[in-house]
Amino acid sequence: MSTLSLSPVLTSPRDDAIQLYRAFKGLGCDTAAVVNILAHRDATQRSLIQHEYSAMYSEDLLKRLVSELRGKLEALLPDLTNLDAATEVICSRTPSQIQLIKQNYQAKFGVFLEQDIERHTSGDHKKLLLAYVSTSRYEGLEVDREMAMKDAKALYKAGEKRLGTDEKTFIRIFSERSRAQLAAISAAYHDMYGGSLKKAVKSETSGKFERGLLTILQCSENPAKYFAKALHKAMKGLGTDDTTLIRIIVTRTEIDMQYIKAEYLRKYKKTLNDAVHSDTSGHYRTFLLSLLGPNN
Repeated sequence: MSTLSLSPVLTSPRDDAIQLYRAFKGLGCDTAAVVNILAHRDATQRSLIQHEYSAMYSEDLLKRLVSELRGKLEALLPDLTNLDAATEVICSRTPSQIQLIKQNYQAKFGVFLEQDIERHTSGDHKKLLLAYVSTSRYEGLEVDREMAMKDAKALYKAGEKRLGTDEKTFIRIFSERSRAQLAAISAAYHDMYGGSLKKAVKSETSGKFERGLLTILQCSENPAKYFAKALHKAMKGLGTDDTTLIRIIVTRTEIDMQYIKAEYLRKYKKTLNDAVHSDTSGHYRTFLLSLLGPNN
């Protein structure tokens, strides 16, 4: 199976904007040209193209893209109306990635991300998301073992040891601790109580709150494994969850796609490229495969 070859970008954002405008003009959109340009630019380059396009043609490139490519590529523009997607995006990102999301969200929708979380979510789910987007966390690999044992004990007392659940403790620890520290807490929990922290979250919480906590926990231990499972789930059974498939591939391409591909192959004995190829078609397939790169 072949994918588009990734060659060095020799054109300027202005040239790309002109090429896109030409592709949109006339009868029908030259989808292949559009896909070929956008799939071979990184996020920074796509942002510059967007700026140039808007300056030259007084038109929003994203809106034009949606109207031209419609359907499946429209899912590249998620917002908080899809709460499962929003939970996954927020809870799987590092603090510095969240800062970028907040900036882009305000630029695109004209409101602060926190305002829309306040408006569209409720209960413990809302408290978790608000805490997670507003708390600064250490992004390094150093851990405090003693602190991890204290937090493991606090989580046990807040959940499995008592009747009912002290959700505040779960929110505080999961939103304040770094990824490395949370992984250490998970290991300490298992050592001290014999069960897994993941099972404790599943038995003590439910719904979107549970989903958020599990996403944070799984991404602290192995984000590539988390996304490999999410991609497999999106393509499993009858029909494909195109929104999830596009969102994960587009947003992880420049972060950890090689690790996700390796995890996917290890877990499902099939390359991610082959899975995407058999579940998609046309320009949509070409776009995703070009982002995935070599089939390995």
